Amino acid sequence: MRILILGGDGYLGWPTAMHFAMRGHEVTVFDNYLRRRITLQTDSEPLLPLPSLPERARRFELETGKHINVVIGDCCDHEYLLKAVQEASPEAIVHYAEQPSAPYSMANRNSARLTLENNLGATFNLIWAVLEAAPDCHIIKLGTMGEYGTPNIDIEEGWIDINHKGRSQKFLYPRQAGSLYHTTKVLDTDLLWFYVRIYGLQVTDLMQGPVYGQSTPEMDIHPDLLTAFNYDDIFGTVVNRFVTQAIAGVPLTVYGKGGQTRGYLNIMDTIQCIELAAASPPGRGQLRVLNQFTERFSVNQLAERVKLVGDRMGLSVQIQSVENPRKEAEEHYYNPVHSGLLDLGLKPHFLTDDVMAAMLERIHQHRDAIDIRKILPRVRWSS
Repeated sequence: MRILILGGDGYLGWPTAMHFAMRGHEVTVFDNYLRRRITLQTDSEPLLPLPSLPERARRFELETGKHINVVIGDCCDHEYLLKAVQEASPEAIVHYAEQPSAPYSMANRNSARLTLENNLGATFNLIWAVLEAAPDCHIIKLGTMGEYGTPNIDIEEGWIDINHKGRSQKFLYPRQAGSLYHTTKVLDTDLLWFYVRIYGLQVTDLMQGPVYGQSTPEMDIHPDLLTAFNYDDIFGTVVNRFVTQAIAGVPLTVYGKGGQTRGYLNIMDTIQCIELAAASPPGRGQLRVLNQFTERFSVNQLAERVKLVGDRMGLSVQIQSVENPRKEAEEHYYNPVHSGLLDLGLKPHFLTDDVMAAMLERIHQHRDAIDIRKILPRVRWSS
């Protein structure tokens, strides 16, 4: 299959590219280093420095004999993106090319504007590049479970049947995002659904929960093939933050009451879900929504898991509740459906004690690179 990965330099994009290339697909990655620039501007660099995207691709080919085509470009430049689509002639496009940090989107007007313009501009230009150059291409867009918020009813898989005054119709499940970043993902979905209805695009929208981990078979080949591992308060997801804090001897920062519950998944399962979606496109004129996570945890449960495993390893992990910088429910109902990817064949990698221990051991190898100044929350949702 010919696959174009937008945002191919990112935490998820790079390992996805290697995975597809190892399986014989013709892979092109497209990225403008936006995430790298923002992490530098906000003092949120990843744990380890990363080679450039062309350097990573050269190392990957040297180690495996598999080629990844690299294009450095901006999805918000329509003509450049259109050219990339024309040259790659993709059968599937994986859309990771968005500013992915909720805290960054809430920091100030400039970061909010960048998030809004980049995320919606990238999706809009992708839609038109597909319409103009690859109308049969399957768009696989990475959404987020954060689009749904935390409603007091079960969260269905993208759609809900409404009965009202004796009549019924299926609608996209109501969404109530908790940050501007998550709001841009809601708008992405609405934009794609419009073009699916009007122009017959075929789209899979993967509503993904927070991802953890830095180990895949491809990344383990050579240190230069690692992906960006952020542990800071702006770009680091909660599991990655907690394991790094445990190694650094910093108390795990539980925001508020710690009852915030979400669906989580291993980075290997993100890649598996993308592969399953690509292998089974929904067909022209279809928007398929799949809730992408494997397990549910509250923040308190995650902190206790890290402490349990860390203490066994002699780390003496402490847990500390801090004032919540976010505006969110700290105790709530949370019961989302997530059967679609399991039906497609997902084989989950669960967050076992052994998996947690392996993460702690991996971070321990680089403990001297940890900057504890990046850990405490620096962005508040309201003044």
